[in-house]
Amino acid sequence: MPSSVSPHPSPQTTNPTDKASLRRALRAVRNGVSTTERQRSRRALIRHALHHRLLVHGKRIGFYIPANAEIDILPLLMRAYAMGVRCFLPVVPARGQRKLWFSELKTRPPGGRKYDAHWRDNRFGIPEYHPPRRSFVRAGQLDRLLMPLLGFDHRGFRIGMGGGYYDASLGYRLRRQHWQVPRLFGVAFAVQEVAQIAADPWDIPLDAILTEAGFKPASKAPAQS
Repeated sequence: MPSSVSPHPSPQTTNPTDKASLRRALRAVRNGVSTTERQRSRRALIRHALHHRLLVHGKRIGFYIPANAEIDILPLLMRAYAMGVRCFLPVVPARGQRKLWFSELKTRPPGGRKYDAHWRDNRFGIPEYHPPRRSFVRAGQLDRLLMPLLGFDHRGFRIGMGGGYYDASLGYRLRRQHWQVPRLFGVAFAVQEVAQIAADPWDIPLDAILTEAGFKPASKAPAQS
């Protein structure tokens, strides 16, 4: 385990038998990433994203606002917006619903954690973008989607917080053999990788993973478009 991470038990060695245990182990690993490494990771994400041409002018790309010690992609979001990328952010649906909406960012994203009147906290305490003239789309209308996660494996399977919002929003992909949009990119610290995640029938593998260590296509994912 890198020196930037505190000596919590590694999910790769403890081999939890259920997802609840795996989530606890992964939270400990993620929380253990040092402040110095977090600062470095912000620049590294931008560098790798630019090198692999993930940010393309005019493309519809879904981002997210980091929370709960997730890797900070706000600088990446700001760079994308400055490049003319059409940036979208998730909006949690009403209680009892699971499919996310994505709101197009019409103003420059906030620097640091300062949000203006177009932002409001959802019921999980995460800021959402609600402009006066709303421009909401579903996941299937995006070209690429950057997704938060707690852990991932080399096949591209991810484990999230357990809310099921992304699974529900992307469930249509299980019924299609072609037109697999958007391309799915998980974003995390490299130490969040585990040997293997037990996949459920409804799990949709990522196409690639973006970490501070680099950009790595999933071993069984189709080529990036």
